[in-house]
Amino acid sequence: MKKIKNVSIIGLGAIGGSYAAKLCDTDSIDFTVIADSRRIEKYYLNKLTVNRKPYDFNFVQPDNDGDYADLILIAVKYHNLNQAIDSVRKRVGPETIIISLLNGIDSEEIIGEAFGIDKLLYASCVGIDAVRTDNDIRYTTFGKLYFGERLNQLHTERVERVKALFDEAQIPYFIPEDMLKAIWWKYMVNIGVNQASAVLGATYGVFHTIHEAHELLDAAMKEVIAVSAKAGVSLGEEDIAEVHKLLGTLSADGKTSMLQDIEAGRKTEVEMLSGALREMGKKHGVPTPVNDTLFRMIRTLEQMK
Repeated sequence: MKKIKNVSIIGLGAIGGSYAAKLCDTDSIDFTVIADSRRIEKYYLNKLTVNRKPYDFNFVQPDNDGDYADLILIAVKYHNLNQAIDSVRKRVGPETIIISLLNGIDSEEIIGEAFGIDKLLYASCVGIDAVRTDNDIRYTTFGKLYFGERLNQLHTERVERVKALFDEAQIPYFIPEDMLKAIWWKYMVNIGVNQASAVLGATYGVFHTIHEAHELLDAAMKEVIAVSAKAGVSLGEEDIAEVHKLLGTLSADGKTSMLQDIEAGRKTEVEMLSGALREMGKKHGVPTPVNDTLFRMIRTLEQMK
């Protein structure tokens, strides 16, 4: 089995930066961060720190020629995905594997249209409570990366190659049999937790201590279950219970990425969360009143900054 040696990432937000740190600490691989000249200069002047450790990443600009990457991780915000696709083109070769660390349920499809779905492994970050403030990222729980082919009764060579890399880099992972259901489950987590936290200004702990916050979370997620049934994905009430178990593993003072975006005055990913769910609801004739309201509230909060 061919070893993964050349790894690149694009996007150094809370999630991307946390994964970049683990990969940078892995001596056996050639690890690079793809970024434009403006971002590179910013990181040279003020190094990114992850759990207080400064990182001097090896950067490469999108237009630079170089070796193809064995593995590319895409960790940008959803509204920057098309730009990221253009930025990684020169690193994508015949045998390159691409993994998306984005939220939502359609980033793999978008990347697959650009490079071929045969280059994609499906993935979903679960349980990481990373928070980025300026150039400082901190997390208490790294969580796991759920990844694999769409179906994983047997592991393909591509999955085994990435598994071996993650073992070496000490990146926790899980390979579910039904990866599509796993992606929809994480989508449900984000629909509930990310959006409710954004409109309430709530840390993770609020959902344990305030009943009404818990109810809002569940109401938003139940609409995902209703839409998923029409999409052929078998989410159920038991999957909501798993969300609350996950919340119990996160720092009570931790903040979702969407709340961090609202507080920093950045554009959120609401279009790929409740925005996409509303469109699917209309397509399948499933009402989504809670997510209709969350969408309007978050779009308003974005424009108030």
